[in-house]
Amino acid sequence: MSVQKDGQGPGKLRVVMAQLDFLVGDIPGNTQKVIEATRRAEQEHQADLVVFPELCLTGYPPEDLLLRPSMDVRVADALETLRGEHLGPAIIVGAPIREGALLYNAAVAIEQGNITGRYFKRFPPNYQVFDEKRYFANGVDTLVMDIKGVPVGITICEDIWSEGPVEDAAAAGARLVVNLNASPYDIDKQVRRKALVERKAFENRVSIVYVNLIGGQDELVFDGGSVVYDHSGVLAAEAPQFSEGLYPVDFVCEHHCQPIPQPAVAEPSLEENVYKALVLGVRDYVNKNGFKSVVLGLSGGIDSAVTLAVAADALGADRVRAVMMPFRYTSGMSVEDAEAEAVALGVQYDVFSIEPMYDAFMKTLAAPFEGTQPDTTEENLQARLRGVLLMSLSNKFGSLVLTTGNKSEMAVGYSTLYGDMAGGFDVLKDVPKTLVFRLAWYRNSVSQVIPERVITRPPSAELAPDQKDEDSLPGYDVLDQILNLYVERDLSADAIVAQGFDRADVDRVVRLVDINEYKRRQAPIGVRITERGFGKDRRYPITNGWKSGK
Repeated sequence: MSVQKDGQGPGKLRVVMAQLDFLVGDIPGNTQKVIEATRRAEQEHQADLVVFPELCLTGYPPEDLLLRPSMDVRVADALETLRGEHLGPAIIVGAPIREGALLYNAAVAIEQGNITGRYFKRFPPNYQVFDEKRYFANGVDTLVMDIKGVPVGITICEDIWSEGPVEDAAAAGARLVVNLNASPYDIDKQVRRKALVERKAFENRVSIVYVNLIGGQDELVFDGGSVVYDHSGVLAAEAPQFSEGLYPVDFVCEHHCQPIPQPAVAEPSLEENVYKALVLGVRDYVNKNGFKSVVLGLSGGIDSAVTLAVAADALGADRVRAVMMPFRYTSGMSVEDAEAEAVALGVQYDVFSIEPMYDAFMKTLAAPFEGTQPDTTEENLQARLRGVLLMSLSNKFGSLVLTTGNKSEMAVGYSTLYGDMAGGFDVLKDVPKTLVFRLAWYRNSVSQVIPERVITRPPSAELAPDQKDEDSLPGYDVLDQILNLYVERDLSADAIVAQGFDRADVDRVVRLVDINEYKRRQAPIGVRITERGFGKDRRYPITNGWKSGK
């Protein structure tokens, strides 16, 4: 049986994927964004159906805002506003909906001023960064609607990763399934998404429209990358990652609902993708939280160089201030390279020596320190003085302090509390050191902003004479592999050693990770780019008697 539109041959349906950036908690603003996007989709693309991301009216994840007593009232007002607009295209929006005593993660279909369908997410996720079962009940029903003469099944995010919802929609007659998503980015997430949607479309002989959120929300970055697969499991359309917009797809619906193929999107490199994720995460965190500008310590090392480049690309040079704070152990090379980076990117640049402050502190501490030998105490003091300077500039000028620590350092505690950890947002928090080097080479391939010797010389905190990171840590190529196995894959120390790593290195790294949980709890948040970041993904007790090994 063929589905016909206006009685004239095969039915045609133009679906617009609204891959947009919403602000958590701004329900009136998000509602207005839906209205404006729908009008644009009608005017610019002659849309029949506009599909928005999961929980777009509240933003995602709304977390404990969902527990606010007025949430139900605000969402009801938003839906009433959407109904009152009598928008031309049909729309499907995401919103929390309460039915009786239970709250559901819902998709709501609105056509010509009427709510024509509601679907409740059947599989709220509760792993990694997700804790939806804290808020939402499980839906049980399948929804297949007639939209412009086409039977359309509706699902939400995790439903497509589970067995049941897509299968049930197809069995109920859906020829097209739409899936509303708030799927956060990690390094190979798009590959996994596409493989999944391809399989689901092929197995169920149904075309799938997968619409994903875009934007930064605290540590999470949503990368878009919305896709359409036909009933044979063939990719027909793909929206670019990290690009907000309205993306139309035409369907011809007869025995199947066949999308008209579009030109393939160029496959970005891993480095380009991660860099774009960092830029988007910084831009949204700074702008959505109302900061005028950012300030960071520029050391002449690779971490601060990459952080500076990301900040300038995210916000523009006029909103970025870099501060070099040299000490007696700072090399002339570092001073020269820091200035070269600032000049290349066109940011405000200052040099403030910490030498006088250090001397004043040591004079005050002379009596209690008498008879002791210099150690990490004096090194940490240097970092803390730099933190005081940056926080003072932050307070005076309303700038957010960007810290520059990477994931490798955060893992093993190679950082100073109230020193280089002082700040509001850590751009590289989830970026292993070996990837930092690759990001530096990538950014220089776009335009040369980081002196090559910053990338090629041995990393050093320059807190002591001739200091190098590898004096107190395994080489980063080894360190990052051990950290990946222990932190991201949860392998035991024994299992890591069994893979060929030196027992002493493994035991040392594992111990450092375990004893530095207290530091990470006090660290600023930062962009999550891996499947297991330090934050919501990994919640270990600070006080515990667990012994590493097996």
